[in-house]
Amino acid sequence: MAKKPIEKVSKKIAIQTLTLLTSSFGLVAALAWNEAIKEYVNTYIKPYFAHGSGVISMFIYAVGITIITVIITMQLNRVSRKIEK
Repeated sequence: MAKKPIEKVSKKIAIQTLTLLTSSFGLVAALAWNEAIKEYVNTYIKPYFAHGSGVISMFIYAVGITIITVIITMQLNRVSRKIEK
């Protein structure tokens, strides 16, 4: 009888571990994209603004990332709903 609760706990631990690993890789990918986008902003956008206007380019970066994140989140929610059906 004790085997079933142990199996359930083992499955929960395995699922949680996989979730944490997936999240970790997602974080690493997000940080890599963050660096790539910051470099793009510094190279291609920042030169069009006056010297010392780093704040403006950072706001452009933040707004751009926010828009991209909203669009991707909406698409992922659509995919998730289709999978659930």
